Amino acid sequence: MAGVGVLGYHHARLLCQLPVAQVVGVYDRRANRAAEVAAELGVVAFPSLEALIEAVDALIVAVPSTAHRAVAEPALAAGRHVLVEKPLAAHPDDARALVDMARAQGVVLATGHVERYNPVLRACTPWLERPRFIESHRLAPFTPRGIDVDVVLDLMIHDIDLVLHLVGSPVARVDAVGVPVLTSQIDIANARVTFANGAVANITASRVSRERLRKLRLFQPSGYLSLDLARGCGEFLRLRDAAGHRPADPADWLERHEIRSDGVEPLRGELEAFLQAVLGDPSAPVVPGEAGLRAVEVAWEIASAIDRARPLLEGR
Repeated sequence: MAGVGVLGYHHARLLCQLPVAQVVGVYDRRANRAAEVAAELGVVAFPSLEALIEAVDALIVAVPSTAHRAVAEPALAAGRHVLVEKPLAAHPDDARALVDMARAQGVVLATGHVERYNPVLRACTPWLERPRFIESHRLAPFTPRGIDVDVVLDLMIHDIDLVLHLVGSPVARVDAVGVPVLTSQIDIANARVTFANGAVANITASRVSRERLRKLRLFQPSGYLSLDLARGCGEFLRLRDAAGHRPADPADWLERHEIRSDGVEPLRGELEAFLQAVLGDPSAPVVPGEAGLRAVEVAWEIASAIDRARPLLEGR
């Protein structure tokens, strides 16, 4: 583990529970934090990133987003498999450099888009069929953690990846607005992403809300999916098959299927997929570096659209 802050600690904690891998040690630029976590988990606190890379087969990077390339690149160059927390990097050029390095070295580069492993999203798979309109809301109270980047790379990036994955079509157009509230960067944003196949996604993210909310709604020819990613539940609604005849009561026109998750911790699923890929399983449901790169590229398109819209919002 490189970086054992809040998220990095949970990575390390869960890894210690997985028998397929041995946790060699941790590194954090705050030596006292590394020592504290290492003592709790019974692993080594390494004095430098270089020493940690030398000692391991695979590395998980959970440092601040702006440092992702600086930490992941030397590990890839040394032939180590790497899982980088989202976003893959803070800039598309950095993300592309990591993807190119991994490809050249023939190693696994995975991106920590943990929502892909959300159990309610997995549970709704039988009902998914060519979404035409997607609406997502991701709201969170303010915290100083993650403010090295704007809300698009901090929070919205989760839903950007989900939308790209679910639609499976190139992005044709991006419109977006956003404003800073508590920091000098964009803290709340809304993006409308139109795809080449005609699908549209409306994505909202805020890190200055009083409540937490993570909801995803999908409208498709076969019906409507409403998913609560935080609570792990949802529903699928569709018209009843009544051989062309509708019941007298409109309330009976729809049939409802409840969707419930199996309760498996998403981060655990992410780590298990990464280890499967490292061990050479081609069917491992890992989120590849290429997907992380696409998400960062679209995030930057959204940021550019926000910049274009700001003069209008500010009355200039």
